[in-house]
Amino acid sequence: MASAMNPATLQGVRLAATDVAAPLMAAVNTPFRVAADYVTAVTGLAELQAENERLKSENARLREWYQTALSLKSENESLQQLLNLKLPPPYTYITARVIADAGNTFARSLLILAGQNDGVIKGQAVLSGEGLVGRVIESGGRAARILLLTDMNSRVPVVIEGSDIKAVVAGQNSATPALIHLPRDHELQAGARIVTSGHGGLFPPGVPVGYVVLGDNGQVSVQLLAQADNLSFVRIIDRVLERTVLDNLAETPAVISPAAAPAP
Repeated sequence: MASAMNPATLQGVRLAATDVAAPLMAAVNTPFRVAADYVTAVTGLAELQAENERLKSENARLREWYQTALSLKSENESLQQLLNLKLPPPYTYITARVIADAGNTFARSLLILAGQNDGVIKGQAVLSGEGLVGRVIESGGRAARILLLTDMNSRVPVVIEGSDIKAVVAGQNSATPALIHLPRDHELQAGARIVTSGHGGLFPPGVPVGYVVLGDNGQVSVQLLAQADNLSFVRIIDRVLERTVLDNLAETPAVISPAAAPAP
């Protein structure tokens, strides 16, 4: 009988059935569509998270490289500054990294990452790019200690540049050492340059130390050229011609006790 029905009538039946089934099909498909959208969203979120992690990792590497570049730049500048101060032959140098101030009986001292294995021995003079820093007072196999010019145990024979006025730079455990043992009739000018005299053979002559500072109370102090607080590298003077002097020094005490030190 269906075959005898008019095609138009069949089409109307199909459309009616479709109208009835469409909402049901939509309701059935909705959870699947939501699930598909959720899977797509989760997949996109996972990709975004993966990309975010990749960018974070790359950013961390870039920061590491940036810090490394800054460190290398700082070290390069420190090493270049060491080359600013030149002394004539027969001086040779040992360049060493400053570790820290470990603190011991010396109030003002530094540790360096070089020792007897590198040729660093007690008594050697230590320089920065600006001038004299101090001298080696202890040396192990791989590390050594520098007594700074500001320590109360430090004494350095000096001369006022351009004159024959000799004196001694004496540490006072402060930023400005005193200039002692001056001749009574001296006529010092503020700002006069002070260099090592070489007296005694411990320090080479002509190494810049600082400038004369005249106090209101008549005391004379020294504005040091080398600022130990900002040092990353130093140069230790290794003088073969002076080796006997330095070896002899190694047999003698290096410390002037506070009781024996001259009053500032």
